[in-house]
Amino acid sequence: MGNWVAREDYEWVYTDQPHADRRKAILAKYPEIKSLMGPDPRLKWIVCMMVVIQFLAFYLVKDLDWKWVLFWTYAFGSCINHSMTLAIHEISHNAAFGNNKAMRNRYFAMFANLPIGLPYSASFKRYHLDHHRYLGGDGVDVDIPTEFEGWFFCTRFRKFIWIILQPLFYAVRPLCINPKPITQLEVTNLAIQLTFNILLYWVWGAKPVVYMLAGSLLGMGLHPISGHFIAEHYMFLKGHETYSYYGSLNLLTFNVGYHNEHHDFPSIPGRRLPMVKEIAAEYYDELPQYTSWMKVLYDFIMDDALSPYSRVKRKLKGDIKQE
Repeated sequence: MGNWVAREDYEWVYTDQPHADRRKAILAKYPEIKSLMGPDPRLKWIVCMMVVIQFLAFYLVKDLDWKWVLFWTYAFGSCINHSMTLAIHEISHNAAFGNNKAMRNRYFAMFANLPIGLPYSASFKRYHLDHHRYLGGDGVDVDIPTEFEGWFFCTRFRKFIWIILQPLFYAVRPLCINPKPITQLEVTNLAIQLTFNILLYWVWGAKPVVYMLAGSLLGMGLHPISGHFIAEHYMFLKGHETYSYYGSLNLLTFNVGYHNEHHDFPSIPGRRLPMVKEIAAEYYDELPQYTSWMKVLYDFIMDDALSPYSRVKRKLKGDIKQE
């Protein structure tokens, strides 16, 4: 567990990300893919159902013994809350109400944020769109670990701890890499979330609050679903910076595993991404892919060639227009 990782720097490249060129080639050959773009009318109802389920769970855990609160937090709450973060990911691409109703999407994301407990939906959109536009961009893409993460988490044991602490690093990383002025939407998100958290404690006590917050932190740490954090862009094979996952957990995660397809066509909702792969199969079948996020986590920890430095990074040129 004390083996040191060989990498001492990111994988620096001097080429553009591959997604724009592949999108152009696919649309030239299969223009019908454009019909898949646009909002998913089912998404808002699925999100509402998930919020109601978590509200019911808040009510049910309030009278349980603490051991059962913690059990259900990891066994159920963490799955729902991680899934809800990926619903917010969908909403950040305006998949709930479409591009013409952008503000409706923003406030609906705040509604979806309620059972998570941590006010992040407004900030997530700002940084996530930069991640798409400037994938691997030095000083812009905050999905890439900091120099400290790459330097310190360089043994198997430290990588294990790093995975547990993923929520912390995702929260702190933007402040270190690409701090932005606070917007009114972020203030609103914070105010709504804090008000909800206080009301939840006042009405049903501490146990639902612990279930909510611990579920979010555990679900984004050492958890099977959190394998997607590593699977999406960590360079398991030299020359490949985005990977898709085609396993059953896509059913709980709005098909976020279809990640090459998503970066090629971010305006296509997750529910329709399998259709992209089906139509343009020759562009995706030969790309490296996964069928197990659990195995991704295990391989990342145990492979001494992999570390937080295992990311493709590029210097950006020209005008950089951030959110």
